[in-house]
Amino acid sequence: MSLFLLFASICLASPASVFYASTQNGTPVAHAVTVKNGSYNGVYNPFYDQDFFLGVPYAQSLNTTWNATRSATAYPPFCPGYGAGNNGHVFSEDCLYVEVIRSSGLNASASLPVAVWIHGGGLLEGGSNDPRYNLSFIVQNSVEMKQPMIGISVQYRLSTWGFLVFFWGGGEEGGATNLGYGDRRLALHWIQENIAAESGGPESVGAHMLAYNGRDDGLFRAGNTESGGPGNYFFPMDGGYNSTSPQNAYNALVSNTFCASALSTSNSLSCLRSLPFSEINTLLNISNYATSPFPPFAPTLDGDFIVNYPSLQLSSGNFLRVPLLIGANTDKGTTFGTGYGPNGLGINSDAEFFAMLNTLNLFPPTSDTAAIISCLYPDVGALGIPSVTTYPGVITPNSTVAATVGQQYRRVNAYFGDQLIVAPRRAANIAWSTLNIPSYAYRFDIVVNGIPDEIGATSFMEVSFAFNNTARLEYAINPFANTPESFDKLTVQMSRSWVRFVTQLDPNASGLKRVKE
Repeated sequence: MSLFLLFASICLASPASVFYASTQNGTPVAHAVTVKNGSYNGVYNPFYDQDFFLGVPYAQSLNTTWNATRSATAYPPFCPGYGAGNNGHVFSEDCLYVEVIRSSGLNASASLPVAVWIHGGGLLEGGSNDPRYNLSFIVQNSVEMKQPMIGISVQYRLSTWGFLVFFWGGGEEGGATNLGYGDRRLALHWIQENIAAESGGPESVGAHMLAYNGRDDGLFRAGNTESGGPGNYFFPMDGGYNSTSPQNAYNALVSNTFCASALSTSNSLSCLRSLPFSEINTLLNISNYATSPFPPFAPTLDGDFIVNYPSLQLSSGNFLRVPLLIGANTDKGTTFGTGYGPNGLGINSDAEFFAMLNTLNLFPPTSDTAAIISCLYPDVGALGIPSVTTYPGVITPNSTVAATVGQQYRRVNAYFGDQLIVAPRRAANIAWSTLNIPSYAYRFDIVVNGIPDEIGATSFMEVSFAFNNTARLEYAINPFANTPESFDKLTVQMSRSWVRFVTQLDPNASGLKRVKE
């Protein structure tokens, strides 16, 4: 997967009307649901006794009503993306769809909470048609807990198609920024309008807690984020959310197309939009700026969806004040801690670590910040990531680990894990606590099968547990093979904690000791 994995679960609940599945001799055989535009046939899964409504569009190209019942029986193609997570998957520009998984045969009085899964992938790759995000397992868990819920997954535009940045004359023109976030938002509105037909309730969804400076559009009841959160400093570029890198990437893209002559004019965006998808897609597939570790096509301050820096919105209280569940994996930093030394290799000395900090352009090079960070993150193995408990090995100059990722691997991991994931997680919990809003934190500390100890409990390792995916769908290496029984128990416990947060707004089971941070 990509370097930055952002996952958000979203919860809804209120009384609503219900449309039934058809039956024959008391057995569901065909499924129809009516939404604002018309009706869809779904597919029935007898093993889990669940109804699937797959590939239901929430945006263009479908914007009309119809009389006949349309099919919703197959997952949609991925949105175009440029990472390993998209390899082997069919993709298409026509990709803005939702999938709905629910227990079959719900009656007219049902009004179930809804969990909406917005897939991660660093805004660069991924899709709801990834079997690792199979919602049947967690929905079945909710039924077994007698806290039934509905699961929905959402797709949105990625990379250049979703996060192109074009500025002209000092302001953004043409609505080209943060389009992928806009897709998500539109999907949430679609869910609000139509979820009653799925036996769910439409008044609580929690993904974009900082959107529009914390404006409450009535979408959110709670938010559960994995691998990041509302205060994440998502891409370490010069200036962060106010970086010039996205504009430079836009210029590079235009310069390599038929639109090069329009580069320095306000017409460049309209020209780019007139080009065939295949031309731009081919260019992106052969370019390094589409798939670089910190892709420049990223969220940016636009005065609209992202009004201010997330850290400032958190400190000023400009966010949706709803319950939050947020966490991080212990060794998250190992995802980011390589490739910053000379020639793209690892960091081997204090001088290289110091140079790396200044090269990232996160602060003025004349400031003392790099020196302070160097002191706060010393080259002491016992303080680094992964810990000496997880990986007892000593990284010596001649070791294999040093040759591949650098002698100061643990130091770099500790810094990037804190900067990109752990510190923003803690900042969010503090912001919520300051305003007496319920918030919960978790730390995932399991090294799964197939992951070397020097990598540890890194990115994405929690996903199979949260989804209760012991069937190892889509995993090249079974994360549960050769593991103790406690792994199976933990995946049930973690998945059920997510269910409790969706249904009860509290992930903890009764009787658990509570710890106040």
